[in-house]
Order: sequence, then C-alpha cells, then structure tokens
Amino acid sequence: MKIIIVGGGKVGFTLCEQLGAEGHNITLLDTSPAIVEQAVNTFDIQGVVGSGTSYKAQIEAGIASADVLIAVTDNDETSLLSCLIAKKAGNCKTIARVRDPEYYSEIRFIQEELGLAMAINPDITVANEIERLIQIPSALEVDTFAKGRTTIIRIQIPEKSPLDNMEIFELRSKISDKMLVCIVEHGEEIIIPKGTTKLYTGDYISVVLPLYETRPILKKIGIEAKPVKSTMIAGGGKIAYYLAEKLIRAKQLVKIIEKDPVRCQELSISLPKAMILCGDASDEELLEEEGINEVDAFVSLTNFDEGNVLTSLYANEASKAKIITKISRISFEKILANLPIGIPVFSKYITAEKIIRYVRAMSNSEHLDEILTLYKMLGGKAEALELRVKKLPSTQDIVSVPIMNLKIRKDVILGCITRKGKMIIPKGSDTLEIGDTVVVVTTATDTNKISSLADIFEKGH
Repeated sequence: MKIIIVGGGKVGFTLCEQLGAEGHNITLLDTSPAIVEQAVNTFDIQGVVGSGTSYKAQIEAGIASADVLIAVTDNDETSLLSCLIAKKAGNCKTIARVRDPEYYSEIRFIQEELGLAMAINPDITVANEIERLIQIPSALEVDTFAKGRTTIIRIQIPEKSPLDNMEIFELRSKISDKMLVCIVEHGEEIIIPKGTTKLYTGDYISVVLPLYETRPILKKIGIEAKPVKSTMIAGGGKIAYYLAEKLIRAKQLVKIIEKDPVRCQELSISLPKAMILCGDASDEELLEEEGINEVDAFVSLTNFDEGNVLTSLYANEASKAKIITKISRISFEKILANLPIGIPVFSKYITAEKIIRYVRAMSNSEHLDEILTLYKMLGGKAEALELRVKKLPSTQDIVSVPIMNLKIRKDVILGCITRKGKMIIPKGSDTLEIGDTVVVVTTATDTNKISSLADIFEKGH
C-alpha cells in the first residue's frame, strides 16, 4: 500500500521503520529538511519537505494515489487538518494522533465529521499499558485480549520452580490445563515451543491464561503475586493523570510528585482522591519522606528519559516496589534492558502498534475487521494477534476442522480460542468456528507477517 506519514517525530520514525519493513510504499511529509533527509537515508522510503496542512505538499507527496495518510505531528490541530485536506485531495483512509483531552473527549464527533478511520490518544494508550503491568506485579510484559478476559504474560522461571527441567506437555497435568506457553526465551534463543521443549530456571516464558487464573497459576509456578495497593508516580503529565484516574478507580492509593506548582493545582482539582506533592521526583530526601520504601509500585513518567532512568535506579535501591520507566527518546534498548530500572515502557512503540494493526488489516479490505488486536512482543521480535473467525472463502477449509488436521506454520502457535465469552486452551480435537476469536503468537513479523486467519496455516494445507 501507498502510505503518507505526516510528522517525523518519534512515532513517525517508528512507523517509517516498521511499515517500511512490512513492504509498504512510504512517504514522509515533514516541515524539517533535516528530519526528512535523515529518514530517507535511514529507511527505504521517500520524503517531501512541507506541511501536512498544505494541499500542494500533499499533492507532491502523492495523496491522489495514496491508500492511507497517518498524521502524527506534535500539534493536534495540524494532524486533524492534515487528515481533512487528505480526504478532500484524495480518497484515502486517514488516521490521526490526538493528545488534547478536550479533543479526545469529543473524539467520536470529530472522527465522524472528519471521516477519520482511526484516532489514537498516545497518553491513554501508554497509561493502559502501565495499568496492565501494575495489575499483575510479577509480569514483565502483559498483553490483553477478548475484552480483557485473556492475557499473555511474560515471566522469568524462578529458582526451585516446579517448571525447572519440565517438558511443555507436562504443564497441563502438573500445573494447570488453563495455561499455554507460547514463547520460550532460552538465553538469546526465542522459541515457539513444542510439547517436548524443556523449561529451565532462568528462562523467560510468555504464557496465555485467563486473567482470573493468573495469581493461582503463578503461585503454582513459584511466583508470589502480591496485589499492588499503592503507587507512587514521578511526574504529573497527561499519562500520569490518566494512569492515576485508572488506579484510583481500582481502589489504589496514589501519590503524584510534580515540580510545577500550577500543574499540581490542576491535578489536585481533577484528582481529588490522589495525593499531589509539589517537588522534584529526583530528590532522594523527598522520596524517602513520602515513603518510597513502602509503596507497591513506582512509575517514572516525567518528560525527560534521563531523569526517569536515574529516578528508577534510585527507586530500585530504596524499595522493593515494582518499577516501571517510561522511555520516549532513548534508543539504547539493549543497554536499558541491563539496567535495574524495572520494566521500560517505550511509548513510541505502543502508539505505533495500534496504527500498524489497522494498516495491516486494511491491506486487504476483505480482512479489515479480522485483526482485532496486535501487540509487538520482545522488542518487536514476536507478535501476538487476536483474529476473528469470519465466513470467508479463505476460511472455508479451516472452520469446523479439528486443529490436529490443520497444518499450522512452524513459526506460529495457536494460544487460545474464545467462544461466546469462554476461553479454550486448544487441544488437537478442538475446532475453529464462525464467530470465535483466536489468539496467535508468531516470530514472523515482517516478510511472512500475519494479516488474516488464513496466514497462520501452511499454504495448501
């Protein structure tokens, strides 16, 4: 597909990289010649210097023949106007990033009036991600499906766990028949496991299981899943506001440390049940006074990556809290992974994956609503998708056939089936039926990517 990306910031660059890797024809439109030059030299894309709000610039970028325009500028008005002009200048789908809470509160009206195919608020999206991580304290990564009823969590096998030296097929009888290991990380190796794959202490595993079974299953594995009752947040920006709102709704005690007095006053009014502290979150004395050693979770959400990293490093020394660190700009992911800053959350990837899900689905209009959810896992080395089983020519040889008789690709695993609200860990005798949703995990993320249910099977199965 031909895609125009307006805005060469963090999310724009991520989209150029990931959508370009999926084989799309990408053109970046940005007002900065330096940004356009850098993108063109870094990725296999085209670039145009100009504003997304300029009809002339959009024509030069090829809007007349474009399939999608994605506006991810730093200004909501610019992004929305870019989408409006694109609808008039061409006949493409439009996607806008909208950050302002006032706009987003009326997003349905704006989306309908401007004909947007999709509007995404990155701050709410990141807050949702962090809330999931806090909800399951022992998990290093949490992805949800089936309207929150099903999860994939990434954990490390602890010492003296019954999983040590156990083969995958034994899990059903010895641990639980309500879980399925979909990825095993053994050292640098990432494996879609077979029944005979062995697990060892120190391995990282990604497990599909119902949300309500998480704590009892983790306990059997040897991981105590103590619920989080209190959270301290460093930084009082929009993400902090959305996160605090969610945590307060879940009956948590929330403290926010923000150094801007005006912002503190705004938060005190909008979040009356939170404790708002005016001060510098990098002040060790302040953190100690406010009980950093007593909170269950600590989240660094300032606008400065370096400050977030340093604050989280101190929190790791001073407390036993679950630590989450927002990273916006820093690209040294391998280095960050080795620092004791808890779980790094890369906001640009979280925003981009929502857009990629839609773009991938619309590459074939027949499959537009087939991909319900898409998550990039393990830094983009794997993907988890939730697919709807539809009555289509491509699924007629799949529906109502026992899974044991279907040739599932070696780089794909069928994680679970949801049928009428009930989660099923699939066995060979189970079938896929129209109306089901299916969670699949794959290590193929680019050339052999999954865009529909039929893609998880070998050709000519």
